[in-house]
Amino acid sequence: MVNGARHFKLALEEATAEQFALHARELLKWNRKINLTAITDPQEVAVKHYLDSIAPIRFLPRAASLLDIGSGGGFPGIPLKILMPGLAVTLIDASRKKVSFLAHAGRLLNLDRFQAVHARVEDLVRRSPRRAERQAAAAGTSTDSLPGSFGLIVTRALASLDEFLSLGLPVLAEGGVMVAFKGRMSEEEIDFGRISRAGLSVTVHRYELPYLRFERSAVILKSRSGSMVRDAGGTD
Repeated sequence: MVNGARHFKLALEEATAEQFALHARELLKWNRKINLTAITDPQEVAVKHYLDSIAPIRFLPRAASLLDIGSGGGFPGIPLKILMPGLAVTLIDASRKKVSFLAHAGRLLNLDRFQAVHARVEDLVRRSPRRAERQAAAAGTSTDSLPGSFGLIVTRALASLDEFLSLGLPVLAEGGVMVAFKGRMSEEEIDFGRISRAGLSVTVHRYELPYLRFERSAVILKSRSGSMVRDAGGTD
């Protein structure tokens, strides 16, 4: 991990690398019982999960809060939280079993200002704070910052940028940033018109994961303060 991070000009302290390793061990342990990841080779886990999660960090804003949509085993939310401990991080997933793992991982890593929420984002936006509290209590999680808005919203789970926009825009703070972690992609896959109508600008940062030579893209959507439209539908 330490050497791999240097590929992205990141200097990881040994203590930070050990936190990644602790999470990885627990991930693979729980993976024997619940489906957290199809990747089980230790080197591939390190590269495809951890290095991929932190690769675009130099392009990310120093936001106060982060929402990870469809976090699964905790990617990219947990690695980003470890590197940016001041972030208030919310991981959301529709699988109760995965959320149980995420909450456990947060306790194991002693992460503060961290919560795992069992919900779908679209339901989260609609439901009342009281109902959110009841559902979170049942899952053993909290709702300290929900519902609300987030300065940084990330996802590796959503295949469609349109879906990411639809889910993320209602909870994106003014001046906030959305980041979709994707494979190799071309500009033809990006609906620039919809993004512009939403009051966002878009930048695609392409990078290659070390050792395995996988090509990846970080699609960064920045809101232009005062011009963001919460519901910017597709083309007519």
